[in-house]
This record gives sequence, C-alpha cells and structure tokens, in this order.
Amino acid sequence: MRTEEILAAIGTGLWSWDSSAGTVSLDAEAARLLGLPAEPTVRHGAQVRPRFHPADWNEVDGVVNFAIAEDTVAEARLRVVDEQGKVLRTVRSRSKPVGVGPPSAPHEYVLMGTLEEVAETPDATAVYTPLTGDWRRSREAFLLDAGRALAEAASTEEVLRVAGSLSMPGFSPDALAVFGISGERLTVIGHYGQNVGDEEPFTDMPLDTDYPAAEAVRTGQAIYLSSPEEYRRRFPVTWPLARAFERRSWAFLPLIAAGRTMGAWMAGFRHSVPFSPDERSVLTTVAKMLAQALTRARVAETERELSLGLQRAMMPSLGPGVPGLSVAARYIPTGGGLQVGGDWYDMIQLPNGRIALVIGDVQGHDVRAAGLMGQLRIALRAYAAEGHRPDAVLSRASRFLSGLNDAYEPGDGEDELTTARFATCLYAEADPDSGTLDIARAGHPDPVVVSVDGTAVIRQTAGGLPLGIEKDADYPTTRVVLESGETIMLCTDGLIETGGHDMATGWTRLRPILEEATEDLEELADALLQAVHGPGSHYLTGPLVDRREDDIAVLVLRREGPRTRRPPGRRSAMTIAQAEPERIAAARQQLRELLHDWSDGEQVDSAVLMVSEMATNVLVHTDGDALLVAEVSGERGERRLRVEVADSSDELPHKRRPGEMASSGRGLMLMEMLADAWGVDPQGEGKCIWFELYESAEPAELIAVGAS
Repeated sequence: MRTEEILAAIGTGLWSWDSSAGTVSLDAEAARLLGLPAEPTVRHGAQVRPRFHPADWNEVDGVVNFAIAEDTVAEARLRVVDEQGKVLRTVRSRSKPVGVGPPSAPHEYVLMGTLEEVAETPDATAVYTPLTGDWRRSREAFLLDAGRALAEAASTEEVLRVAGSLSMPGFSPDALAVFGISGERLTVIGHYGQNVGDEEPFTDMPLDTDYPAAEAVRTGQAIYLSSPEEYRRRFPVTWPLARAFERRSWAFLPLIAAGRTMGAWMAGFRHSVPFSPDERSVLTTVAKMLAQALTRARVAETERELSLGLQRAMMPSLGPGVPGLSVAARYIPTGGGLQVGGDWYDMIQLPNGRIALVIGDVQGHDVRAAGLMGQLRIALRAYAAEGHRPDAVLSRASRFLSGLNDAYEPGDGEDELTTARFATCLYAEADPDSGTLDIARAGHPDPVVVSVDGTAVIRQTAGGLPLGIEKDADYPTTRVVLESGETIMLCTDGLIETGGHDMATGWTRLRPILEEATEDLEELADALLQAVHGPGSHYLTGPLVDRREDDIAVLVLRREGPRTRRPPGRRSAMTIAQAEPERIAAARQQLRELLHDWSDGEQVDSAVLMVSEMATNVLVHTDGDALLVAEVSGERGERRLRVEVADSSDELPHKRRPGEMASSGRGLMLMEMLADAWGVDPQGEGKCIWFELYESAEPAELIAVGAS
C-alpha cells in the first residue's frame, strides 16, 4: 500500500505551495478537503486561495515567515469555504517551509506538508471566530505598545525597565532576564522577578556551558521548554540551578540585530505554556524589538560617553580655589549627534598673580567647531601666559583664528563662505585683592553683575568684532569693580536664547534666578541651567521656539565677603569719551537696568531723558569726557536715585529762553520740570551736574539747588 493511500484512509492529504511560481500541488484527498474534485491536480494559487476563509489566510504569511526564521514546522487552522462563503470544514495544515530565494526575499518559499480535517461544528456563514479574533487583536495591541515603549527607551536601563514591565496577552511571564556577551562568556545585563543575588550563578558563564541561554547564543535558535521534565532532559547540567526557582515553562530567545547575536532573552512562567505558534510568534517579535532597542541604546550611550570624554578633555577643571574669589562653572552641550559644540570656559593663573576668566563660543555645533574651540582655547592660554593685557590677548586670538580659516581646505560641497568660522569671546583679568576686572569683549554677551542687595544688572562693556573676522581687530578694555559679596556672571548666548528666546526675553527669564539670595555658587549655576532646561522652562518659551537649540557655558564668580542685604546696594559708573558718542545709548540702557524694579515707569523715562541730555551737553559744549555715576539708595518704595555727570570744564550751565524753532537750550528747563531735585556743583577741576528722583515723591515737589 502506498503512502498516499494510507494517508487518505485516515483523512489526510498532501500538498505543496510554491510561492515563487504561484502554483499549488494537491493529491486527491487534499483536493477533496478543499472542496475540489477528488483527484490529483496542480492549480494556480489564485484558484486555491478563495477556498480558505480570508481572515484565516491573512495569518498564513506571518506563520510561514515565523517558521522560516525559527526553522520549525508551520502549523495553522484554516476554514474551508465554498463559492457562497459558507464554511464547509476546518482543516489543520502542518507544513515545512523551505526558502527558495535570497535572505532579502523571505516571502519566496515552497510549503510542503499535510492537510487533515479537524472535528469542529461549522457555522452557517463564514464568521470570524470571536476567540481567535480577540486574542489576535490583543496581541497586535500589545506588540504596538511594546514597540512604542522600546523605541522611546534612550538607555540600556530604560530598555530593561520596559522589558520587565511587558505583560503579554494570555501568557504573561513572571520572570525575565537579559543576557549579554562579553568575549567568550555570558553575562546577565538585567533581570526582573528574581531577588537580588539570584543571578549570580548565571553571571560570567562560559558560552560552551550546557545552559539554554548559552545554546541560544551559540546557535541563534530559540529554545522552548514547556515543562520541567523537558528542561531536565535537555539540560541536565544546569537543571539544578533552574529548579530552585520553581517555574514550569521557559523560553530562551537569541537577541539578534543586523545579523549579529548580541545576547539572549529569557522568559520564565510559573504555569505550563505549550508555546503554540502564535505564542512563539509573539515572543520572537518581542525579542527582535528588544535587540534593536538595546542596539540603539548602546549606540546612544557610546556617543554620550564619547562626547563627554571629548568635553572633559577640552573643558578645564577650575583647579584649586583662588583666595578672595569663589568660582563655579557649567557646560551643557546641544542635543543630538555627538553632543559636542564650540562653547567653552576657562580659568587661567597669570604670571602677575591675577587670574583670567575666559568664556567663548565658536560658530557651529559639529566636530569642527569642537576642534577649533580646543585650538583657540590653547592659543588664548598661551597668549595669557605671556603676560599680555586683555585687549592684546583677543587681538592675537583673532589673528590666530583667521589663520586657521585661511589654512582650511574646503571639502566636497563646501565653499569658503560656509567653512570660515568666527568665535565670540569675553576675556576678563581679575585682581582678587582689589576686586577689579579688566574686560575685553569680542562680540560676546555682556556680563551681569549682581550687587549685595540682590539686584542683577547687565554691565555694559566696550567690545569689538567676533574673533576671526578681521586679523587686526582692536578690542577696548572696560574696568568693572566688584565690591565684597558681589557676583558677576559670564555666559554664552545659549543660556539666554535657549527655548526660543531673544536676548531681551531670555534675560527677563534669568533675572529672578540671579536675584534670589544664595550663598552657594554651585546652587546658583544649577538653578540657571534648571531655568533653561528644567520642567518649568517648557512654560517659558520665547517667540522663536522653532529655532535650533544651542550649547550653554556659564561661569559665575563672586568676590568673597558678607552678602547682607543693605539699602545702598546699587551703583553704576561709566565714562563716555568724546570719540565714543554711541556710549550715550549704553548709558541709557544701563540706567534702565539699574531701575528695572522702580515703581513709577514715567520717572524711569524721565531719568533716561535727563541722562541723555546731560551727557550730550558735555560732548557738545566741552572738550573732555563725561563721567556718569548713578546710585540708588533706600528701602524699596522709598528709594532715591541720584545721577551725577562730571566733566573737566569750569563753565557752568545757565538757563536760556529758547525760541520756538531753537534746537538747543532746553536742558535746564527739562531738569526743572522732571527732577525732584537738581543742581550744579563746582569741583576743583570742572563741575558736576546732578539730579535726584524720589520713588514716593509727588511730581509737584521740585527743589532747585545751586543753579545759576
């Protein structure tokens, strides 16, 4: 008796399906089971496919691909329907798929196996089985959620946390473990469902050990153990280690990414699991997603370690403390890529006993910007060590960066306009004994001075072009004096503008942080970064929120001394030279900063107008420079503003009666109208004209003193 006759006697038919040729071969019994004439036949797949219920047929492709990947038998239950869609019977197919195409074409295969009828009561119409449908829908929802969670995991720790929280539909494991490979040994990366220390027998295990995870790594094939007896039979050496956990079923799946086995994943169950094709398919899919997530996390962690190593190599340590000064610094790279950029800070011990504070920003957020930053930082250190003044240091640095730009050879797709880089920089030479800082600035944001009463003011300083634009650029120097307990903050524009802010709105966001009383500069530096990158920053976005974020470097220095809040805590002084009339605009801005919390906005406008008038008169009617001093004293709500403008001329101002068309002569008239008190004081050389405004004064209370 032939094999076909024996199989037909027990209601089993033979079939083969060649997906590449699109043909199906059936023996007589298989044809009968599919509702065709009971005779051997070869038909086109389009003729046979309508004999199966569409919902069942949609699952066949996934089952076959799974069997190809696992090198197992593809098993499926399929409902056979007639031309009207009525279910005739349910058959079970057990087939061995053999791939006939390259690995890149997994859908090309020959499916060879058996068809046999199973005893089920057919429905009147071809309705999708509720039990199967619910399970499949829950499986799809689970895989979508798992894939989304694993895709969002940014570190190995997060991937392991997600893996430990997976709850599979209908057969959730109670224990999970992820194994990695270190050389020729198996290691435990993470585990869930076990006590601390339970993993020790499985840690640092040779790959040739008779253990399921090791075999899964060696062979690249999944191992399913549905009972303790099967575990003991297949792995007798390591069974005593597994027996102590009192589990009933285990699945060990290799973690394969980009064709490379990187470890194994174990799922343990306290109940018996038969590991049906659907259950194996779910486990295999999760293992693939887990391997990809671990690969992404490791790449990201490697990039972070590389970027942190680069930044640690390029960023200086602040070294030992300087007597009389306290310093804190922070650097935060921009997100994405290798997280390296062109921002930097530095603190340099000078030959004369002073220290130099440097902060800068090279254009760009790439490796070249980081490389230029390192070269420029070294050059600045060398020029400073030679004993040059701040203006000379920046002039030499600009010439150095211009030379680097000239020597750079553009690559493919680059041109000179896009490859030439500039850098902003602020160089401050600080004297710890006197508290003076001589500042030279190359296109960099101005420093901020926080007085002992907590008032933060942008300190206007003279500046020049960014480094690298002109070889022979000049950089004027401004002297700032820090009193005991006062703080100065230097930062790059990333601290101000991150979050879509411009310079004005970004400064408004940072001012309250600087004005909060804190003795610890480290806490202040952290608070500044928290305001920019912390949770609250998401509610303080600026008008340019679609702009790319930037690196952040911040350097905070305080002259040691008592930080008791005393009323006369605000004072500002600046010189306006004859050759620098544009400094009048800086004087107006500096006065507004000094009065940022003044209760009467009209008084602030009046003060700015009078300062502009007084300084302009000095430049127009004398040959000397104007020295402006502004001081706020008293408690809030009852404060006094006194502004003095001194010059070297002995000629006193006098009142005029300008005509309607006159363009000058109204200065003293404005003083009489706007000031609460004003006057002119002769000095040994020159004179000083001054005015006062009182925060609580009535506008009608005017006092004129010493005017001629």
